[in-house]
This record gives sequence, structure tokens and C-alpha cells, in this order.
Amino acid sequence: MWEIQVESANEMMDFGRCIAVHLRCGDIIALYGPLGAGKTTLIQGIAEGLGVVKRVISPTFIFVREYVGRLPLFHVDAYRLEGVKPDDVEQQLAFSEYLTLGGVIVIEWAEHISQLLPNERLDIFISHESIGRRVRLVPLGKRYEELLSAIRVEWERSKRE
Repeated sequence: MWEIQVESANEMMDFGRCIAVHLRCGDIIALYGPLGAGKTTLIQGIAEGLGVVKRVISPTFIFVREYVGRLPLFHVDAYRLEGVKPDDVEQQLAFSEYLTLGGVIVIEWAEHISQLLPNERLDIFISHESIGRRVRLVPLGKRYEELLSAIRVEWERSKRE
């Protein structure tokens, strides 16, 4: 586990870009946090870091938006899926299909589809602080422990520049 303090939307974008540098096909990031915490802003930074040129917006009404960059990016928003039965969620989202497409999957409101999430992933918890946001990263599995280490080095390097 690793925590950082992010003081602005620009800094959240920077952090997203640092994450993107080390992503590879098949990576899954689950985001948790209240409305307005900065989940979409973080994804915008990830997308920018992956070379996505299309504007990233929250896919709330269609569940998944797909973007083309260095790697395919699948932006899932599970906000409206709270309380929906797992079989119905799978039917609406076709989530298991996205797991086979070889891109990066980033999920907002991941707690709403926790029963569908693979055991190995990077969980990111964002919370409001008096100044900025607290971002806590929890790796689940060896790949994500390695990813977290690389992100941490990238972030610390970027802060020195």
C-alpha cells in the first residue's frame, strides 16, 4: 500500500500520467471514492499518458467508453449499477468480454461491481481532504505490486523535476 496527497486537479492529472507510463495490456485499475473525488480526472491523466487524443468524459449513461492510445483504454463507470444482481451486471456490461480484449480497464465506482472484479488488480481509493485529495493505492497480486513500485518511482522522479 502507498498513499500520497494530491493538491489540485492538475496534480491528479500528473499522477494519472505517471500511472500510464507503466501500464500494459490486461491491467485493471479499480477506483473508489465519493462524487467529486477526482476519479474521472485521474482517468483523464491516464488516458493522456497513454496518448489518447479524444476527450475523456464519464461514461455514466453508457457504462463503458473505449479510447485508442498506446494501449486500448476501457473506461467503465459502474455508478448506476449499485444494487444490481451480478448476473444482470454482467449482462448489461459484458464485463468479462472486456477482460479478454487486451487493453487497460479502469473502473469508476468499482465497489458496485466488486463481485465481477478479478482478484488481481490495482485498487485506488480517493478521499477528500481539507486541502486536495488523499490517494491510496493497494496492489492485489504480484503484477500490481510491481506496477505500484514503478508508479511510486515515476511519481517521486516527476516531483523532483
